[in-house]
Amino acid sequence: MEQVTEDMDGLHWFKSSYSGSGGGDCVEVAASLNAVYVRDSKAAGVGPVLRIDQDQWAAFVALAVR
Repeated sequence: MEQVTEDMDGLHWFKSSYSGSGGGDCVEVAASLNAVYVRDSKAAGVGPVLRIDQDQWAAFVALAVR
C-alpha cells in the first residue's frame, strides 16, 4: 500500500454502500488493471489517495466480509 502522487484521471470512483446520503464518514474506491485506489469522499481531489495492489485488496476484502 502506498500514497499516490500520480495522475488518476479516468478512474471511476464508487462510494461505499454503507455511506449514507447525509455525509459523515465516506470511503470511495476506484479500480484499475493493477490496483485499487481508496480515498475519503469528503476530501476527493484534494486529500490523500492510497494505492493497493489487487492481491492485497483481495486479502482485505476476504477478511472484511467474515
